[in-house]
Amino acid sequence: MKSTAELIEKRIKSKARGTILFPADFTDLGTSEAIRLHLFRLEKMGLIKRISQGIYVRPKESKLLGILTPSAEEVASSIAKRDRIRCIPTGSYALHALGLSTQVPMKIVFLTDGSARVIHIGNRSITFKKTTPKYLMTKGEISGLVIQAVKEIGKGKISLEEEQRIIELLKQESHQNLAHDIKLAPVWIQKIMQKAQTHDED
Repeated sequence: MKSTAELIEKRIKSKARGTILFPADFTDLGTSEAIRLHLFRLEKMGLIKRISQGIYVRPKESKLLGILTPSAEEVASSIAKRDRIRCIPTGSYALHALGLSTQVPMKIVFLTDGSARVIHIGNRSITFKKTTPKYLMTKGEISGLVIQAVKEIGKGKISLEEEQRIIELLKQESHQNLAHDIKLAPVWIQKIMQKAQTHDED
């Protein structure tokens, strides 16, 4: 019969390189204390890399760049999946994700229905900010980001060029999702989003 250490090692080796791992992924193999100790030992061996407290990765290596660390976005997505929570990017990250800003934000903020927390990944941070369910009800990936991005720009501060870019992006969203999400946006943002519908119908 294999030991807890061997079972944990085998499970890690069965994962693709670049996979994000949590101690909770091994709860069926031993006590939380035993899992922590074995993960610590496997980290020292180089089988896994600790990227933040309680967050590990099976390292992926590049000949040019060495060991690749998962992006903050990948970590946030894995946490949302693990905790079965909803989250939506906000602020400067929403702008960057839509291509409205070339600046890569060092601080990423997600609205969530999970617990509020801050996670540090290298010199970047991920903040999960608790919000009301209404703000998480958007269905479209693009339209949900647009609402947050336009809020970040601010009422009356959006340029014609930015508005045109947003309309073009929204035209890629499904009619159904766009119609649903428009109703969740503040009235001043609804007016911009509705232009994508008008353009579609022409």
